[in-house]
Amino acid sequence: MAVTGQQLLSKIIDDGSTQALAKYSVKRTDFPSRIEQAAYDFVVSYAETNGGAAPSVATFVANNPQITYIPEVTDSYEYLAGQLKDAVGKREFAEYINSPEFMRSYETLPTEAFLNSLTAKAERIKMETRTGVPEKVGNSFSDLGEMFTHEYEQRKAGKSFKLWRTPFESLNEEIGGLYSGDVYGIMAESGRGKTYLSEVVVDALLRQGANVFVKSYEVKWYSWIARLFSIATAYEEVLTDDRGVKVGVPNKGLLSGALDSEIEAYILDFAAKINEYYPGNLVLQAKGDPELTRTLDELDRELADHPEIDVVVIDPFYGLSDVYGRNSNKTTGGAAEQAARRLETIIGAHDVVGIYTIQAHTEKQDTEDGEAREVKLPKRDRVKTTKAVLEIATNLFAFDAANGVGKLGVEKGRNGGEGFVIELLALMDYGVLREPDRREQAGQFAGVSGF
Repeated sequence: MAVTGQQLLSKIIDDGSTQALAKYSVKRTDFPSRIEQAAYDFVVSYAETNGGAAPSVATFVANNPQITYIPEVTDSYEYLAGQLKDAVGKREFAEYINSPEFMRSYETLPTEAFLNSLTAKAERIKMETRTGVPEKVGNSFSDLGEMFTHEYEQRKAGKSFKLWRTPFESLNEEIGGLYSGDVYGIMAESGRGKTYLSEVVVDALLRQGANVFVKSYEVKWYSWIARLFSIATAYEEVLTDDRGVKVGVPNKGLLSGALDSEIEAYILDFAAKINEYYPGNLVLQAKGDPELTRTLDELDRELADHPEIDVVVIDPFYGLSDVYGRNSNKTTGGAAEQAARRLETIIGAHDVVGIYTIQAHTEKQDTEDGEAREVKLPKRDRVKTTKAVLEIATNLFAFDAANGVGKLGVEKGRNGGEGFVIELLALMDYGVLREPDRREQAGQFAGVSGF
């Protein structure tokens, strides 16, 4: 007969109370023998008619002569209940792997399905054998003071979290940068550069040594990489426009395969050395790629399998199939709201930077022929899909660009910066999206010369 069950019952008799049975979720079936189960039944029945009190030693022994009463047990209830539950779990798992059900599953199911069923069984046993020890509901001042000191020192040393700089220095001064564990949104009208802005941010992150994971649901891999090459060569200032402004290899030429021979030789050499060019690394899943996944479960698994990832870019948010899936609250837009909340949880759990893009509308602008369109930032109330995707963002960036001019605004700033706007030089076909210096004037350029 197991000793642990007798110790637990004896301790309850000594203490005169059965509260520990409820506190640690000790059930009849946790005891391995019928004799112990009968003793448990007696103690519980006695307590029900005596205000929760346990029977005396004499009464317990008289009614359970086959149980050995062990006086003055000093082990804690938590330890004894844990040992009892641990034995239950091992018995149940041993019974399962020696059962006909296990063999049928092993012989008939595909490997993945078999392992999933085994995992599900193990999780059920794990839940059933919990001791019921109350989970910590929060931290008291005695905990928080010590925790704060430790976390502050970790942050001071740059060990607790990672802070990545955006490509725009004035924006960094305003919001600090992009923090691991937080979600950031890029909002723009359709075709106004939200993907382009995300790639400019990716370029800056790669230069800082970040490992960036991109899911591009609307742009194929060649178009995406061609744009990044244009941005990178603009950073390198490989070409010069007629006004003396440094720009990159034209994106249209990369897309059409129609570059001048000298520029073509340069870009092919650049492509051959791209793995050594950036300190960071890129993992790209693009439209049409067989590797491209669309569910948040898959994203969660991918991040678990690749803990080296620092940043996740989802372009656009509504490319995730969860946004249009079933939802538990049966409300319009409920699936999208659930997807946003789940995304926030995944980003926080894996302690990565999360970046998504999302489409918005500005008020319609009518222009005459030859008239330049006004650059106008969209507001958060013009966002499609769900407002929850705005609520999860630490910062929501609004963007628009036209005629060589760009604007980037902080539409939402959880850590400050809300309402902040910067004007940008936006020659996006030539890889340029940056804060202009004093001598640069935003506008279309008449031509570009080589090296």
